Order: sequence, then structure tokens, then C-alpha cells
Amino acid sequence: MSSSADHVDAAARSANPFDPSVAADPVPFYRALRDDAPVALLMGMPGTHVLSRYDDVRFALQHPEIFSSEVRSLDIGQERPLIPMQVDPPDHVKYRRVIDPHLAPREVAPRAEGIRWLVNHLIDGFIERGRCDLHAELSVPYPATVFLDLCGMPQADVDTYLGWKDDIVRPQLRHPELAGDRAALTATRHRAGAEMYDFFSGLIADRRASPGDDVFSRFLAGTVDGEAMTDEQLLDIGYLFILGGLDTVTSTLDCSLAHLARDPELRARLAADPSAIPVVVEEMLRLHTPLMQVLRVVKEPVELAGVAMAPGDHVMVMLGAADTDPAEFGATAGEVDLDRTSNRHVAFGAGPHRCLGSHLARVELRIAFEEVFRRLPDFELDESPDEPLELVYSPGIREVAALPVRFTPGPVEGTGG
Repeated sequence: MSSSADHVDAAARSANPFDPSVAADPVPFYRALRDDAPVALLMGMPGTHVLSRYDDVRFALQHPEIFSSEVRSLDIGQERPLIPMQVDPPDHVKYRRVIDPHLAPREVAPRAEGIRWLVNHLIDGFIERGRCDLHAELSVPYPATVFLDLCGMPQADVDTYLGWKDDIVRPQLRHPELAGDRAALTATRHRAGAEMYDFFSGLIADRRASPGDDVFSRFLAGTVDGEAMTDEQLLDIGYLFILGGLDTVTSTLDCSLAHLARDPELRARLAADPSAIPVVVEEMLRLHTPLMQVLRVVKEPVELAGVAMAPGDHVMVMLGAADTDPAEFGATAGEVDLDRTSNRHVAFGAGPHRCLGSHLARVELRIAFEEVFRRLPDFELDESPDEPLELVYSPGIREVAALPVRFTPGPVEGTGG
């Protein structure tokens, strides 16, 4: 496999972030981008710029009046702008006022005990074997179960929800026969999107008839401009929720656990000193930023790094490149540094469109790491020196196809620890 840095063409000032080698090892790609083409063109997509330096990325995220999140910047099967992600200020703020309180730290904290029970319940399912696929047996079911409980959605239908999510986020991996067929991939996204809209239409009708204590029931009580939200507005919130709730924590766990499975020194340190886990959570979010990039549309003429961008141009804002920029994070930007004194990463974005679920994600990651290192402290990749394992990562949102590990078998606890 080629080096990810090979997919930056310094002479042409262009880049291809979608090659599999970039997803597998993005740091060299990010470095080449920042050094050789800090504002590059996306290969094969004239009029699409790629930002990579920390200051430029943060500027773009914090200035939606220049770099808009409007719907045409991203087609993921939706019929209307996703709320609030694809709605710019000032309307964006109106929706965040309804949504944010229900995902605030004071709302998330009481869920910690149940989240910890869930992690241990999942670990109980494989700890006696001494081997497992952490992706399939922990990274996928763990955040999915937390999300479905939050939304009051049927746990029995989780495979359906995950199928919709994968058809939208990474259809080329779920349907490899469609790889390279852009029309077919787009059709797959829209078909899954239509099924999601149908599902949420039924869910919203049910909540209107019989509200509960889940977040969608609470949203029904919220108002925008003094009026209750319409079914369409709630549908557009639900569409975004299911993608974010079922994918990004899984991706972060995958990348973090894969890194730790290959770093025995760091594993030993965390097993001996769990108090370092919150720092590791932030370092993993920074170094392995799961959502590698977000898209924006230029609304006003702007110039960055000597490159002029015109209204209507698209911009790929490389969060992962910003989060490994030595200009912000110093000489250890490309590695885990538990002694880092400042970590202003943008894994959750920045500015008005900062991630809705960041508080919940941090709690999920911290508790998962605490219980993994309490119960599987010596986990490592299930590979041999003669046959090293080559993990397969999806581009765009980095998730592994499988994460086989081995560890010293342990007892089933049965009580959630």
C-alpha cells in the first residue's frame, strides 16, 4: 500500500483524502497537506478546496457567514437541511436552544451508571474467551445501545438502524459491488434516507400521541420562534441524530482501541494509572479525529494561504489535519502526549456548529476505557510477528471493518462491575 503522503500533489496543489491509505494512516497525509499545499484542490473536483492548517480550519469553522453549512455542501440522502447541522446562524441558534439542554452535562451525568453497566455487560459476553472482535462486540453495540435508550427507540431494531447508517455514511463498503458507481451510491443513500424518514414519521406520531421521557418527547415541548416544531423539523433533527449517535463514538472507539492495542507501553501506563484516562480520551480524539473533514460552501470572497475562493466554491475543512498541526500542538502533534498542557482540538468542531453530543461522547469514551483497562489490561491485536494484521479503515469517518484482539481471559461479573 502506498504512503498516504503520496496523495498530495505539491506541484498541482491538489490532494485526494479518500484513498484507502489515507484512512489507514492519515498523519503523513495531513503533514504533506499542511507543508506542501495548505489550501489544496480536491483531486477530480474543480472548485473544491481543502483546508489543513489549524488556524485556517478554526477560522472556517468559526465564520459561517463566509463558510456556510447549507444543504448543498453535503448530500447524504436527506430531503431538506439537517437540523441544526445544515442551518446557519441566526436560525441555527434557535434550534440549539431547544436541543442543547437535553444533551448538557447535567443531563448526561445521571446516565453514567447505566452506561458503565452496559460496558461491563458487553465485556462479560467475551471475556472468558480471551479473544474477541472489539469492533463488532464493543465499539458498535455500546454507543448504539446508549443512543437508542436516549431516544426511546426499540433496541430490537438496532441492525436496521445500523444498516441505514452504513448505507448513508459508507455505502461503498456495505455494497462493494457499487464501488466507483457514484449514481448507484447516491441512490443507495437516498433509499436508506427515505426509510429513515418513514421510521421517524411513525416515531414522532407515536410521541405526539403518548409522550415519554426520551429526547424526542422532550423536543416536542420545545418551541422555535414561539411555535412548536413541525413534523418536518423533527424529522430533520432525527435524521442527523441517528447518523451521529450510531457512528462517531464507534469510530473513535475503533481508532483509539486499535492504537492502544499496538502500544504496550501506553496500555501498561493506563492500567497502572487510570487517572490518566481523561487525558487519553482527549489525545485520542485529537490524534484520531474520527470525522476527518467537514464540508462548507463559500458565501463571500475569501483568501487563505494565498488562494482565492469565490462564492459557490466548496471547501473541505480537514479537522484531522488541524488536530495534528505542530503550529498548535508542538513537536508531539503526531503522537499521544499525556503531558500536553493545551489541547484545543477540533474533533468536535468549533464555533456555532460544535458537536451536539460531545458531552455524552466524552462520558462514553471515558467509561469504556476505564472498564477495558480494568478488565482487559493486556489486550493486543490478535496477530503474529510473521503475519501482522492490516486493519481496514473506512475513509471520511474512520472506522475499522474488524478489530480482533486477544487478552488474558477473566471472569464474568454479571453485575456491571
